[in-house]
Amino acid sequence: MARVLVVGVDPAKIQGWDPEPVQAAIARGQARFEDRGIEADYCLVALEENPEGAIVEALTRKDYACVVIGGGIRTHEPLLELFEKVINLVRQHAPDAAIAFNASPEDCADAAMRWLRQGV
Repeated sequence: MARVLVVGVDPAKIQGWDPEPVQAAIARGQARFEDRGIEADYCLVALEENPEGAIVEALTRKDYACVVIGGGIRTHEPLLELFEKVINLVRQHAPDAAIAFNASPEDCADAAMRWLRQGV
């Protein structure tokens, strides 16, 4: 089965916020990948610690059939520029990978499957 990379914001690195509910949702999402026999890697970035560099490192570590970009990057308006950078980093460093968007940390496997089923 194809390999998937999930890119998102590390909930443990957001100050003044309880990361536990999101970490639990991420764990449930990882289990859904495992249940489907899909190999998935996670790149959860700290916004203050060169997120672009961490994403490039993750993208170039392995060949990915799909990259799922999490809502923490996509839907938070102050991160619009980072979202644009992530899209372009995927295009540059994993040009053959499909790009998918999740609705929650739990449905990353569903987002990836929309594209993996198509053989992209």
